[in-house]
Amino acid sequence: MVIPGSLPGRGGENHDRPCGSRGPGARFRCVMTTRSVPQRSNAERCLDNLAVAVLLFDAELKLLHMNGSAEDLLGLSSRALSSEPIGRVLPDLPELQGLIARARSSGQICTERDVILRRDAPSPTIVDVTAHVFEDAQGEATLLEIVNVDRHHRIVRNETMLTQRNVTSALLRGMAHEVKNPLGGIRGAAQLLERELVDDTRREYTRIIIQEVDRLHKLIDRMLGPSLPPARVPTNVHEVLEHVRSLVTADTTHGIRIRRDYDPSLPEFVGDADQLVQALLNLLRNSVQALAGTQNPTITLRTRPQRMVTIGARLHRLCIQIEVIDNGPGIPPELEQTVFYPMVSGREGGSGLGLPLTQALVHRQGGSMAFHSRPGLTSFSIWLPVGNSSDEHA
Repeated sequence: MVIPGSLPGRGGENHDRPCGSRGPGARFRCVMTTRSVPQRSNAERCLDNLAVAVLLFDAELKLLHMNGSAEDLLGLSSRALSSEPIGRVLPDLPELQGLIARARSSGQICTERDVILRRDAPSPTIVDVTAHVFEDAQGEATLLEIVNVDRHHRIVRNETMLTQRNVTSALLRGMAHEVKNPLGGIRGAAQLLERELVDDTRREYTRIIIQEVDRLHKLIDRMLGPSLPPARVPTNVHEVLEHVRSLVTADTTHGIRIRRDYDPSLPEFVGDADQLVQALLNLLRNSVQALAGTQNPTITLRTRPQRMVTIGARLHRLCIQIEVIDNGPGIPPELEQTVFYPMVSGREGGSGLGLPLTQALVHRQGGSMAFHSRPGLTSFSIWLPVGNSSDEHA
């Protein structure tokens, strides 16, 4: 079998690169034949050196080869799935049939953008899939190139969220200055009036004024977020999670099950344990409230290492990912774009300050957060840099 001189890149572009180079659309010319074992091995070695996932199927769309990047992305073994149909290798992807059909009929390279892998996972993977159908001595073959674009999407989302948070914070600081000054005057006038009044009934009115002014002061302070800088001490994320779990378990009487899925190999990170406790406590309490009326309500606390994560303008070699997952009804679609805005809540009587405060606490630790939601599964993820992994610009 002869593999074409260039793998299809994204959008059908060709890139002049040597055989051993890595990256999307890496150019190579390798020959696979049934007569020479070394040649087939060399061709597979070329595919395995690519950073993008590559899968090769025969005319009946049965798997011939899957490179190492594809195994890592899909969590599958090429040897175990050899000669298996495409529906088993890449299940629940109806887009692929149409993509391959277009490539066959047109004889051109075709690309499907933003395909969702692992739809049932708490955090599905978004990829671009490129199909190249070609003929060789053994008949028709189909080559699929799968590029993980999750990192790019996460960078764009994080930049958008950071910009929104900065604009919102500036607006709130200006509003707080304009509101606090007259509130201080109202409180002072109410205190002076209280001293002049003899009737206890009327003095009760002034106390109500003072209490409401104090409540508004606290509300504005909460909207502005924490004022003290975070502490920078070695922190064990699992100790923090266990503390938060015990607090929520003690307060919850709804029969909610809290599962733990921890990676014990995670190192400590340098941060503020108290602020992280507050951030996670907000997320778990939101999950508890969202699970009201749900059958078999479950919250899962999950930790995993994540490598090469971009937060802001920096590429971190190692991050700790914390996920808070529940099986509630999910976030309404109309709130997904504004869920981190202050005063936005999908719950009747909610203040709409929990998630903005959580986001601010995470960002102050140099971290990032995002969410994925659909009916029956909502996942909030937090990424926290580990050690000195933030010294490289993305």
